[in-house]
Amino acid sequence: MPTQQLVIEPTRGLASLKLREVWEYRELLYFLVWRDLKVRYKQTVLGVAWVVLQPLVATLIFTVVFGNLARMPSGDLPYPLFAFAALLPWQYFAGALNRSGTSLVNSAHLITKIYFPRLIIPLAGVINGLVDFSISFLVLLALMLYYSVVPGFAILTLPLFLLMAIATALGVSLWLSALGVQYRDVNQLLPFLVQVWMYATPVVYPATLFPERWRPLLGLNPMAGVVEGFRWALTNRGEPPGPLLWVSVAIVLVLLTSGAFFFRNTERTFADVV
Repeated sequence: MPTQQLVIEPTRGLASLKLREVWEYRELLYFLVWRDLKVRYKQTVLGVAWVVLQPLVATLIFTVVFGNLARMPSGDLPYPLFAFAALLPWQYFAGALNRSGTSLVNSAHLITKIYFPRLIIPLAGVINGLVDFSISFLVLLALMLYYSVVPGFAILTLPLFLLMAIATALGVSLWLSALGVQYRDVNQLLPFLVQVWMYATPVVYPATLFPERWRPLLGLNPMAGVVEGFRWALTNRGEPPGPLLWVSVAIVLVLLTSGAFFFRNTERTFADVV
């Protein structure tokens, strides 16, 4: 009886990412997302209420410190709504980084035992946060109703800004998770990085504080375009992000593409190093 031989050859270009293989393991992706959700809220006192409390408490603090004491401008929006609308995409991004950035090291028991596309692990952390995002989004809608802020046609662009936030989180997570396997200092640096990144993003202040000619440079921070676009799409107040947004889109594409190839090139050493 003739034997069959399987020849594994190196691939180049987009084929090296093996995205089709990721789709074939979609059930594993679903399991990892569901597992992380159960672990995060198991044996907690408030459970899912933490998802609502975190942005609400942060909004309250920002309103007192930046809105009332520092008199930070918020355009014609009430400052609590101004801050909450920006915190929503930011907290999704920060949560995705905290989960996905250390996901490979935390999943060492899986990586060293069985084969599956390693890309699924950080991807699960990014998708996981969409559940929390959806719950917090309902609170934002209630806040808009309280302040009588009615969205306009700009809200049709909201899914694009959410997709941009997902792509940014995934691109950065691919870099950090792969680097975290080689250099464990990355895992220690991650909370500090997220904290500094937030204050470099127009969450508690508007992008209009920057001179107009320098504003596109703010887009080098991809989350600046996400936050400004998200706030504009929801409230229909102010002007569209403009050049700032296009710079952010370009940076997101670079982060996502380079992160995917870097992750793929280092993937073969994960099981030996982790």
